[in-house]
Amino acid sequence: MKTPIYDLIVVGSGVLGTFHAIHAARMGKKVLLTEKDQYPVNATVRNFGQVVPSGMASDWFPYALRATELYKEIQRESDISVRNNGTLYIPSDKEELQLILELKSKMDDSGYESVLLSATDCLARYPSLKKEYCKGGLFFPQEVSVEPDQMIRKLISYAIGKYSNLSYKPATAMIECQVSGDRVNMVSAAGEMFHAEKAVICNGGEFKLLFASLFKESGITLCKLQMMKTLPMPEVQLEGNILTGLSIRRYESFQECLSFKKLSNPEDQQKLKKWGIHILFKKGIDGSIIIGDSHEYAGVNESDDLGFKINHQVNELMMTEAQRIVNFDVRKISETWAGFYPQHKTKPIVEYDIDDRIHIRTAIGGKGMTSAAGYAEASIKKIYH
Repeated sequence: MKTPIYDLIVVGSGVLGTFHAIHAARMGKKVLLTEKDQYPVNATVRNFGQVVPSGMASDWFPYALRATELYKEIQRESDISVRNNGTLYIPSDKEELQLILELKSKMDDSGYESVLLSATDCLARYPSLKKEYCKGGLFFPQEVSVEPDQMIRKLISYAIGKYSNLSYKPATAMIECQVSGDRVNMVSAAGEMFHAEKAVICNGGEFKLLFASLFKESGITLCKLQMMKTLPMPEVQLEGNILTGLSIRRYESFQECLSFKKLSNPEDQQKLKKWGIHILFKKGIDGSIIIGDSHEYAGVNESDDLGFKINHQVNELMMTEAQRIVNFDVRKISETWAGFYPQHKTKPIVEYDIDDRIHIRTAIGGKGMTSAAGYAEASIKKIYH
């Protein structure tokens, strides 16, 4: 039998797939990275670009730390839009303030640097915040952000330029994937055939097509998020990843704090909770500010019901809450969009291994930008034992 052309084919060039390809190439494997579209257009580009290890659950925190190291390492070699402006959590009441105190203690125990800020400190550093809202802050200076509409294209360009053993083939949708003997045979929609010792499927859409029965039973749900971007406002001082009180009430790291189970449910937050709204701000390189987001869910077999339309009632709720937090005009909106990402009901990611040759790694949920780079490294090591 002939030697396969590739050691590994990675299907899907979002952040999860691209880092699987990079880590395999670093091991010396001959890798083909494929993408069904001309370039990634889904979850990797439809998000805030916030890399926040501080928000991760304990079991994924190490992946997020490693991801941050990798982003910084690559940025030193080539500009992939990484900026080290840190992450700020802003509590709006006593309950949220107690949670950041508990997270601060937890992070101190783990040796992860954080800085507790008074309300006065926060307002001095971020004069765009309203003093009526801000009750203090917890700042993580080592955390980074990226530009979601730029990062993945720059990362792919960096990877194929750095690793001669990594090839990239966009506009290549895979429609067949089978194990035959000691190799994987794959066929694209254009009828091209590819062979490798192993394959990693990181694209949920192609997982759905290639392994329909497995996908149907996977327990995956689809999450729809709405986001907005303001006109450029370079004068607004709001650098870094800004996460507010509703984020503190939502993020996994805070859920592990003792006081989380004691949180009340204020009546004025019920409409926001209905739509899964928690307010984040992320200032782009051009001075525009991404504001969001919301969360709607549908099961794996009802995902089309979410639709692609923008619910303006949800945007209005987000803008009203955002205006309660900052003193610039959040209604100077240049664009709005919906993002979609798959996640699992109970698992942090969906993993299947077929004949030890086809490895499905998908539905990483909202953790992708923060932790996919670190998770992919561990995943490749596991695949190659």
